[in-house]
Amino acid sequence: MEYRRLGASGLMVPALSFGAGTIGGRGPLFGAWGTTDAREARRLVDICLDAGVTLFDTADVYSAGASEEVLGQAIKGRRDRVLVSTKTGLPTGDGPGDAGTSRSRLIAACEDALRRLGTDHIDLFQLHAFDAGTPVDEVLDALDILVRAGKVRYTGVSNFSGWQLMKSLAAADRLGRPRHVAHQVYYSLVGRDYEWELLPLARDQGLGALVWSPLGWGRLTGRVRRGTPLPPGSRLHGTADYGPPVDDEHLYRVVDVLDEIARETGRAVPQIALNWLLRRPTVSSVIIGARDERQLRQNLGAVGWSLTPEQVARLDAASHRPAPYPYFPYERQEGFARLNPPVFAAPERAA
Repeated sequence: MEYRRLGASGLMVPALSFGAGTIGGRGPLFGAWGTTDAREARRLVDICLDAGVTLFDTADVYSAGASEEVLGQAIKGRRDRVLVSTKTGLPTGDGPGDAGTSRSRLIAACEDALRRLGTDHIDLFQLHAFDAGTPVDEVLDALDILVRAGKVRYTGVSNFSGWQLMKSLAAADRLGRPRHVAHQVYYSLVGRDYEWELLPLARDQGLGALVWSPLGWGRLTGRVRRGTPLPPGSRLHGTADYGPPVDDEHLYRVVDVLDEIARETGRAVPQIALNWLLRRPTVSSVIIGARDERQLRQNLGAVGWSLTPEQVARLDAASHRPAPYPYFPYERQEGFARLNPPVFAAPERAA
């Protein structure tokens, strides 16, 4: 397993990490992701550690805290061998204090997460959403309290827009508070919006991307293809509306190229999609999920080899979408491009 720095921090993380959304699944969304119990979860953790996957990502909203609880049981007795990442900020109830990132909620949410995980510290504590109702200074003050108390080692965010993230980083610099080192983002061959604003921001500000849903919300598993119905067991039947939308023709165009490269390389479609992501600038770790041992082992096969430049170029071309405003002038006109070079002008990091 390759290890990379998480952004500009000193924390080393594996190129692949494990997403615990499939653990302890409850409810219409997370139940469809997976219902892995503590015994099964411990087996998956065993496989991850044997492969060098040491970062495990969860959130308080995953199955109403059950994901954190089951993950805590699965890593019991080997906490010193793993990194734990969790998130808070999304609604976990109907009460007035059950959402957002106020000082009160952040401190309480951290204490609750520590209890459920059965640990005394969280390696990476992330804001799951931007809270426009709470001053950024208050949010950073609360995170600073947790870091100084030793309950949180590093902080990050998830699903922030560019201005929201930059506002937080500027305030941290102004106040002398710890800067966020990670941004957990959606990024895949069928969802490349991250590249237009958030990737250049991350490269400029020293943020590492933790990629969620790298297989396009289950669309790049190799089971979804042009002219065929969704497989009976696909979670897309019940969860498609929860995830990022993808135009069918765009999806099939990408899958056609993935199938071609799968035949050329002897690799599975998901392995190719994950390997492509591992080459992208700012990506510190790609979060893989698995409902069972077979899926996990297949996804772990995304490392230890590289696509050829020609194969990468074909995937880039198939997955390309026109740039949105205000970025399309930079993409289409040479004069703008000299002022704002394409995000991939710098040498890419090999997987």
